[in-house]
Amino acid sequence: MMSFIIYPAIDIRDGKCVRLVQGDYNQETIYNENPLAVAEEWEAQGGQWIHLVDLDGAKAGHPVNDKLIGEIAKSVKVPVQVGGGLRTEEDVDRLLSLGVSRVILGTAAIEDRAFVQKLLAKHGEKVAIGIDARDGLVATRGWLETSAVKAEDLAVQLAEHGAKTFIFTDISRDGMMGGPNVEAIVRLAQVSGQTVIASGGVSQTSDLQKLAAEQTNGVGGAIVGKALYTGSIQLKDALELVKQ
Repeated sequence: MMSFIIYPAIDIRDGKCVRLVQGDYNQETIYNENPLAVAEEWEAQGGQWIHLVDLDGAKAGHPVNDKLIGEIAKSVKVPVQVGGGLRTEEDVDRLLSLGVSRVILGTAAIEDRAFVQKLLAKHGEKVAIGIDARDGLVATRGWLETSAVKAEDLAVQLAEHGAKTFIFTDISRDGMMGGPNVEAIVRLAQVSGQTVIASGGVSQTSDLQKLAAEQTNGVGGAIVGKALYTGSIQLKDALELVKQ
C-alpha cells in the first residue's frame, strides 16, 4: 500500500504566506511574512513534501514568485510541488530546473490539452494535474472562471495520456474548515484509476483519518493549509495519526 502523505500548503502572494477563502483574492489573511521560514518549519516538524501555490501567478497566467519558490526548493531537503500560472513549457522547465520536484497544471489542462499532453510525455510523474471543481465543473484562472467540463471527464481523459497524480479541490470546501468532500475525491480516483491528493476543507485530524482510510481506493494524500495556520491541526500529531 502506498503511504498517505500530508502536504503542508504555503500559498504565496506578494512574497508572503497567505490564505484565501474559496479562492477569493479579497478575502486574504496573511499568516507569515516569510514563506521560506514557514517551509523550513514544516520540514522540521516532519513534513514529507511542501505544497506551494503562486497565487500571483495563478491570477497573472505566468509564474510571479518563481525566485522565492526556487529559494524554498533549494533550502528544504524534502520535495516541493508547485502550482499557479504554469501555462508554457518554458515556465515548467524553469521551475523544474530551480529544484521543484513536481509541477501542477490546472487552467492549462482545460484550455490547452495538447500542451498538457506534451508535458506529460516529456516529464511524466513530475507533472500533476490540478482539478479544481465548483459544483462538479472544472474552474480555471485562479478559480475566477468556471468551464463546462466535468471534473471526472477531465481526469479520465488525462489519465489516458499518462497523468498519474491528480490534486482535487472542491472549491466550496476550501478555506471553510468544513471537512473535505471525501465522496467526490474517491470517485475521481476510481474513475481515473490514478492517485488523487485531496485539497480543500481539511480542518481536523479526523478529516485526515477519513481520507487515509481510502488509500486502497486511490487517495494518496491531503493538502492542509488553513488548519495548520490556525492550530486546529498540529502537523506532528497528524503525521503520527495517519501512520497508524
